[in-house]
Amino acid sequence: MNILIRDNYEEMSKTAAQLIAKLVRDKPNCVLGLATGSTPIGTYKELIRMHKEEGLDFSQVRTFNLDEYLGLGMDLNKPYELDQSYARFMYEEFFKHINIKPENTLVPDGLTKDPYAYCKWYEEQIAAAGGIDLQLLGLGRDGHWGFNEPGSSLASRTRVVALHQKTIDDNYESFFKKTGLSKDEMPKFAITMGIGTILEAHSAIMIVNGAHKADIVAQAIEGPVTAQVTASAMHLYQGDLTIVLDQAAAAKLQNYKHYLHVENLMRESCFL
Repeated sequence: MNILIRDNYEEMSKTAAQLIAKLVRDKPNCVLGLATGSTPIGTYKELIRMHKEEGLDFSQVRTFNLDEYLGLGMDLNKPYELDQSYARFMYEEFFKHINIKPENTLVPDGLTKDPYAYCKWYEEQIAAAGGIDLQLLGLGRDGHWGFNEPGSSLASRTRVVALHQKTIDDNYESFFKKTGLSKDEMPKFAITMGIGTILEAHSAIMIVNGAHKADIVAQAIEGPVTAQVTASAMHLYQGDLTIVLDQAAAAKLQNYKHYLHVENLMRESCFL
């Protein structure tokens, strides 16, 4: 587990994008696991810049997204601010700006008629693609990955979940309030990759920014492994995990200085 601390959100985003771009260049047909929310927007913007200015080629890349609200799907006839599906988010913030093939992008279908059968199918598609080469992750305010809310099994697979009230509150203020919907009208269920699914990715990057995440970052990285903070499952992960934080998110880490020291040693030794 590598922990990289950057000065600010922009530097955090650039570091994450550089790691993703390296994989895309080294393995042009790689499989990426992608995340939504405000945190990865800067990473996607930097990848878009690399595509347009440096020729970063996504034509063979395949992607799987972590999650989607049950009951929502992309509707290009709606203004972006009124379509809060994660499928629309990915299209607007990333996919439409790069040369990825639409048929190679898979976001869980929130409009599926049989969500339980769909979740099984989604797992099968990941397996058929050879697994996820690199999974991009954020961190929820209560320590969740995807929509794996507190109490989720650390062996869980792609499934339908009920959203925690804190997640509903956060997402309403950040995304749904501007649509004119009341909090009671926003989705209360979602489809999400499970923690077990995420832990099978060959490598992963977790990005977190902001002082409001400092407490939960410290719990996830330096606290015990617990289903109450599902991202703490990182300590069970057998792949290559890189955590990229801005200074504000890293501020409450007990071993803050040690993580900086390790990165400097690794760089001086040419391991980074």
